[in-house]
Amino acid sequence: MFKKEFSKYFTLLNLYLAQSIPMSFFSTVVPVIMRMENYSLESIGYLQLIKLPWIAKFFWAPFIDHTSQNLRHYRRWILGSEIFYAIVIVAIAFLDLQTDFMTIVVMMVIAFTASATQDIATDAFAILSLKKEERSLGNSMQSAGNFLGTMVGSGVLLVIYHYYGWSNLLFGLAGLVLIALIPVTFYKASAQRIHHESKKKVSWLDFAHFFNQKGIWRHIILLMLFYAGIIGILTMLKPYLVDLGYSVKKIGFIVGIVGTGTGALMTIPAGMFIRKKGLKKTLLILPVINFLVAAYFTWLTFTSHPPYLVYIGIVFLWAAYAMSSVFIYTLSMGIVRKGKEGTDFTVQIVLTHLSSLIISVSSGKIADTFTYRGLFFGEMVLGVVIIILLYSLYREKFYERD
Repeated sequence: MFKKEFSKYFTLLNLYLAQSIPMSFFSTVVPVIMRMENYSLESIGYLQLIKLPWIAKFFWAPFIDHTSQNLRHYRRWILGSEIFYAIVIVAIAFLDLQTDFMTIVVMMVIAFTASATQDIATDAFAILSLKKEERSLGNSMQSAGNFLGTMVGSGVLLVIYHYYGWSNLLFGLAGLVLIALIPVTFYKASAQRIHHESKKKVSWLDFAHFFNQKGIWRHIILLMLFYAGIIGILTMLKPYLVDLGYSVKKIGFIVGIVGTGTGALMTIPAGMFIRKKGLKKTLLILPVINFLVAAYFTWLTFTSHPPYLVYIGIVFLWAAYAMSSVFIYTLSMGIVRKGKEGTDFTVQIVLTHLSSLIISVSSGKIADTFTYRGLFFGEMVLGVVIIILLYSLYREKFYERD
């Protein structure tokens, strides 16, 4: 039994690593490389277009669910999309950033579309293969894969680029993607047919029916607000450290190693905590922790910012973010319709991305107008609102569906 569970968790960890390492590289390291090559900030800004498939992926999620009648079918989507992903990365390796910039951007969008497709299938694969009591630890693997992927993609690969150059780095990146697929290739996926609510022709509007469920809007409010108390701090963390006088190298270590490392390490304890306490109790505890993070950073602005207090704050922040991520993934897995697992999970996670995007964009304006202290205090206020909201919702039977 232990061997089977380990195989399942290890497979999921590798799948999320396979998508997160290249994503982190293209979205965080490539802009650094471009700046080193004297690209304009406007050109670097265009690179953010590569993220669009991850926002729009709910449009084709119904098609993936509709064409997948068992775990093996979802695995077929995973393998096909990731192999295509690796092929596109190899193709980009033959292009030059200086002369083929727009072509590279287009190919990155294509690559991210394949990666988003893999994510849809992987999420459905996880939901269907994990038992109810396994979901919290299963989602620890998802969060750990994301955090570890960020560490490798935004830190280690930049160093490799420095020594081996653009083409060799991308060849190695494609190789990492393919290696990460080995566990799922040999995983004993069930061929047992899963239940589908309908045999009707698939429609891209299938995702919209998610919003017709009874009580779903309370859950949507939760998804839109859950990260609100800390996401603004995460967004402005690097500029905040710059203004405190930290060097780029130091910031890379503090945020890229200490921060994301803490996040990766906290995913397993978070999963075990959720498994022991259950979703209801965790639903009441985590918003309080997020509020305390905002309160800590607000208090930090009244100090002289000694390094040890800054380090404590960053560890506290990333630990809270990791725990919140595992919780949201676990909660969302329990609120999916039969036969629509990939679609419904995708819709929920996209909602958190959209709300985080809104808050991230707003945080810069707020910090510019009211200083960092004003931003952190605003996050505290949001934290209080979220706590009050969740205390009024946690008894709802809707949340017993997990």
